[in-house]
Amino acid sequence: MWALHMHDHDEWLSMEHTRTSLVKLTPSIGDGLYSTRRRPLMTLTADTSPGAHDTLIAACDSERYRQLGGTPDHPNCAENLRRALAPHGVRVTRTPSPLNLFMNIPWLPDGTLEFLPSTARAGDRVTFTALVDTLVVLSACPMDLNPINGGRLGSIGLEISQGDRGGPPPGP
Repeated sequence: MWALHMHDHDEWLSMEHTRTSLVKLTPSIGDGLYSTRRRPLMTLTADTSPGAHDTLIAACDSERYRQLGGTPDHPNCAENLRRALAPHGVRVTRTPSPLNLFMNIPWLPDGTLEFLPSTARAGDRVTFTALVDTLVVLSACPMDLNPINGGRLGSIGLEISQGDRGGPPPGP
């Protein structure tokens, strides 16, 4: 998942700034998700999953798949981001680090990372509240060359609801 300020496309959801602001690797319910300008763009308001969401791993791209032995035209999240933003007139020259929802990448005591199948179950959901007008891009992870999808590729659902816009946005 990526998010950017609708009116300032240079302000992106930043995993680096989010980790620094939260002083932890993974956001929890009530936590803000911070931008490149160190202000919260969104708040995580609900999560029915076990809460394994990765903030460390870069989005997959054609080079990642090439390194794993995949074909040059393998679907990838970086290209999905570019395709999703194009109709909005947004062009990215680099792919920001995403919030990898439901991705289970534990950090081990020796400092190594593991790529494990998701702990989320069908029907698990997360809810975010946007604190500014935000453009959100989701990509259903097409990774089939390591175990993170448990050998199954699937789809994701998205529901957008417009809350009360009469008062100030809720804080993180």
